[in-house]
Amino acid sequence: MKLWSIMGNSQRLDGGAMFGNAPRAMWAKWVQPDEQNRIPLACRALLASPLNGKTVLFETGIGAFFEPRMRERYGVVEDRHVLLEALSKAGFSHEDIDVVVLSHLHFDHAGGLLAPWKEGEAPSLLFPNATFVVGAEHWQRAVDPHSRDRASFIPELAPLLEASGRLELVDGPHCRALGDSVRFHLSQGHTPGLLLAEIVGAPDASGRPHGGLVFCADLIPGRHWVHVPITMGYDRFPEMVIDEKRAFLEDKLARNVHLYFTHDHECALAQVTRDEKGRFGTTHEVAELSARSLAA
Repeated sequence: MKLWSIMGNSQRLDGGAMFGNAPRAMWAKWVQPDEQNRIPLACRALLASPLNGKTVLFETGIGAFFEPRMRERYGVVEDRHVLLEALSKAGFSHEDIDVVVLSHLHFDHAGGLLAPWKEGEAPSLLFPNATFVVGAEHWQRAVDPHSRDRASFIPELAPLLEASGRLELVDGPHCRALGDSVRFHLSQGHTPGLLLAEIVGAPDASGRPHGGLVFCADLIPGRHWVHVPITMGYDRFPEMVIDEKRAFLEDKLARNVHLYFTHDHECALAQVTRDEKGRFGTTHEVAELSARSLAA
């Protein structure tokens, strides 16, 4: 199996919103804001092939479904569907994808499922041969969102996924499409039923999976959020996020599972570290994956 980091459309969002209660004096040392206080963010997908005999895409980024006015409002930089270009550069097209795994259905993670916006045309799905894997709990949130995060969902997307006949809802650690090759962890602090997909490494002497890679989604958007107290203003329960991150990172450190970041504009992959004071960090940071083997 080989892995590719697949860049989608990028964004510039308010740094204060992205770093929650952390003061600007702290986070501006990590990421330089522009004159509007916005910071650069990636919407990075992960391509794995063959995984359980399939070509699998983890997330699709924000895509190009927004009309120009909304694209400007949400800080989307490019007006074309960058993910499709990145897939082509890696030697694939959206028709080649057998499975799309979605951590959740917020537009910056699932908007790339849709064809680029065209005036007067209704939204339409790409990936005509893919099974779409979504957490069952999060699906309920997407079809009946809370007023706090209603704007984060694309109203037309859930009906399109359901009508495709290729939607698989997951309510356990594995899905039918990928079997034991991918293990799902649930997180509740950012949004209900967030799926964290781990590409499972080989078992160690005790039989536990060791190595491998986990798609951190919005539990840990990038390296700077590995610092446990740092949360986003978009998180519904910041204290829960902190508790979930601590347990998540302890497990990944113990099993040497690499972290894959979707929103870090400079880093795709890293290993977890912990210093003498118990603070988590990252090392062996990798900016881009191109036909890379799974870490042992």
